[in-house]
Amino acid sequence: MPRTKTSAVLGLAAATLLAAPALGQQNSPHIGYVYPAGGQRGTTVHVKVGGRYLEGAAAPVVSGGGVRAEVVGYDKPLTQKEIGESRDKVQELLKGGPDPEVRRQVAELRLKMADSLRRNQNPVIAEIVALDILIEPEAVAGPRFLRLMTPLGLSDPVVFCVGQLPEFRENEEKQSRADAETAVTLPAVVNGRLVPGDTDRAQFFPRQGQQYVPGDVDRYRFEARKGADLIIAASARELMPYLADAVPGWFQAVLTLYDANGREVAYDDDDRFLPDPVIHFKVPSEGEYVVEIKDALYRGREDFVYRITIGEVPFLTSIFPLGGPAGVKTTVQATGWNLSTSRATMDATHATPGVYPLSMRRGEVSSNRVSFAVDQLPEVTEREPNDTAKTAQRISLPVIVNGRIQQPGDVDVYSFTGRAGGRIVAEVFGRRLGSPLDSVLELTDAAGVRVAFNDDHDDKAAALVTHQADSLIIATLPANGIYLLRIGDRQRKGGADYGYRLSVGPPRPDFELRMTPSAVNAAAGATIPVSVHAIRKDGFAGDIALSLKDASDGFSLSGGVVPAGQDQIRVTLTVPPVPTDTPVGLVVEGRATIDGRSVSHRAVPAENMMQAFAYRHLVPVDALRVSVIRRGATRSWARVMTPQPVRVPAGGSARIRVSLPPLRQFDQIGLELSEPPEGLSLADVSVTAGGAEIVVRADAAKAKAGSKGNLIVTVSGERVAAGNQAPKSQRRRLTLACLPAILFEIVP
Repeated sequence: MPRTKTSAVLGLAAATLLAAPALGQQNSPHIGYVYPAGGQRGTTVHVKVGGRYLEGAAAPVVSGGGVRAEVVGYDKPLTQKEIGESRDKVQELLKGGPDPEVRRQVAELRLKMADSLRRNQNPVIAEIVALDILIEPEAVAGPRFLRLMTPLGLSDPVVFCVGQLPEFRENEEKQSRADAETAVTLPAVVNGRLVPGDTDRAQFFPRQGQQYVPGDVDRYRFEARKGADLIIAASARELMPYLADAVPGWFQAVLTLYDANGREVAYDDDDRFLPDPVIHFKVPSEGEYVVEIKDALYRGREDFVYRITIGEVPFLTSIFPLGGPAGVKTTVQATGWNLSTSRATMDATHATPGVYPLSMRRGEVSSNRVSFAVDQLPEVTEREPNDTAKTAQRISLPVIVNGRIQQPGDVDVYSFTGRAGGRIVAEVFGRRLGSPLDSVLELTDAAGVRVAFNDDHDDKAAALVTHQADSLIIATLPANGIYLLRIGDRQRKGGADYGYRLSVGPPRPDFELRMTPSAVNAAAGATIPVSVHAIRKDGFAGDIALSLKDASDGFSLSGGVVPAGQDQIRVTLTVPPVPTDTPVGLVVEGRATIDGRSVSHRAVPAENMMQAFAYRHLVPVDALRVSVIRRGATRSWARVMTPQPVRVPAGGSARIRVSLPPLRQFDQIGLELSEPPEGLSLADVSVTAGGAEIVVRADAAKAKAGSKGNLIVTVSGERVAAGNQAPKSQRRRLTLACLPAILFEIVP
């Protein structure tokens, strides 16, 4: 059998990964939306799940207890070939004359073709799986994660909400503006989605000159009593955090409230800094009202799904303080509408440091949830007046100050004693905890000479915050003496809702981990690349060792170290050689030595979501689940024979030997680097019977001595027609395997 030499082509490595059925993770099932995106406890909800590669879905998975789902249908659009055949059939049928049965068949075919053409414009949501979801009466209310299990593996998760109120659904058969109004009784949750409208108005993209049809507008009519504190709260971006192909990157819902005469009485296009709008309306007179929802840019698509809560329901706008110490119960002042009390208690007796949801109840109905931070540092509360250096509030470090910018233009000043050479970290937690505060933070000496200043700090752990408005200062103090910290709002706004937690003290080096993707699909025995992201804090830059915690037999992790100074590493996960009946939950743990202490944290499973064609966010989900599928089952037969780490001289090269089994069904075998680290490339590959040797080169200008990481190598095979005369376009290239991650180090 002929063998070849090949070198790495970066684009080709990614392309072969997407096309290979034997390895896994390619053509993975994807969910683009679920509609409706929730249901009331004690009911059965019929939903549609739109996505791709969903054929054969048979085992829906819903996080949490009390919810069961069953697949009851599947539909996908016609292919282009089938659409052409349907056109031909229509022409044949039309030759048969004006027979009623013929007309019916023609109408059905035309409808099917039109529907298929529309759905094929967005292939990532073209397939539809129908589910019946049974929600037990005792199911805990709140968001869940819904996935589908298919022959290709487990899908990514999408949010499905368990609700407390009666639920309604929009009239999707509306033919006119009048039909758009759906009658509901309060309190209620209404479910709908904005699909492309049939209006003849046209909008234009100024830069692209592209014309599109404005999206849907939905309206709901209801009776409200005089004096009611009405809450109308939309959930849209909350259900679908990011859309890859839309600007600003999500469905930007707009709410408008009309009275019985059609006059606008309330409007909102967001809730302070949050994209989902909320209207609070004191009903002036009893009668009918209509709430309208649309997209701010008049877009529409099947995945523009929403839920609107309407009624005299409890709604929290803010709490103070925004957090409290671990090990105790903290009473907070609660602000909002329709609350039964102005105080709430957060029980953190057994809580570890972190951020927890807090809600309140009015009767049997729970309010929305707000964030409450728990920490281990001593805490104090701001005392006014503290607006100037002379009235600065004295604090002892380390400490967390719970304060707020109480009115527009307010500035809070704190003083502390520092020593020359001492390292200080001052960090504001406001926007990340739901405060509208856009903080600015300044550190000066007693004479007012600036030592450090910060406006916004980007926290990769806050994946759902798109305006990173919290401040962070890490500074070395130049001398012994008194220092001042000033905090204010960048927009010079303020009010009772503008709370913050200001953490001040020596650095507390630490880290968090995110792991993507959250659903790993692999053929039995295969090795799959996954990514681990390190979010380093307060200057921690050391190694982080990764391992599987309490994993089932047959699972193993290779290349499990995030090297010092790096924020991301690709590792490989090898799965058992025997398929599993259901997805397996895995936990990856990171461990590091910090200031002589062993510190460990769980890697939080996440989805790497793209926003508006450019920005990426690591959005946490409930669990890491691994599906070992039967299709293309292989054994973990490829091995690395060279001792590791492989030492590659800067400006030079290193050879790596690999053991391979006979692959007689393929005419050509290739090895390639998948997403190689900067400065490293595949210089040569020699494939022989029983193995291969690859030559890795380190660019002298880009590969720095001392840098470490993993090499991900894929093995591919190519079938060529008899006589080896087939053109390249007709050759079929398959990725056969991925080697366990190969550790490398750049040496001088």
